[in-house]
Amino acid sequence: QVQLVESGGGLVQPGGSLRLSCAASGRIFYIYMMGWYRQAPGKQRELVARITFGGTTNYAESVKGRFTISSDNAKNTVYLQMNSLKPEDTAVYYCNLNTGSYEYWGQGTQVTVSS
Repeated sequence: QVQLVESGGGLVQPGGSLRLSCAASGRIFYIYMMGWYRQAPGKQRELVARITFGGTTNYAESVKGRFTISSDNAKNTVYLQMNSLKPEDTAVYYCNLNTGSYEYWGQGTQVTVSS
């Protein structure tokens, strides 16, 4: 069994910053990719950013230049630094772990951008 524990969400004013963390534990034999997705009310879940074990990253166009994904492979942890936050970034953010054969999801952490 694999567990993903997210932290770092909260309420922030427009223009502010937050850093999300996601630590994976359990029977993990191989990590191909970890990433962050988000789902706003009434919308489909969408990719925010992801990073391969080798460090290759890709981002949604809407967050390029504002968000940075990074990882600590030794700790099976992925981070998402979010700067210049906008109200439209408000959503539940989910951590994702892809082993190449299976996908695992965290419970989600709420990010609210509001004045």
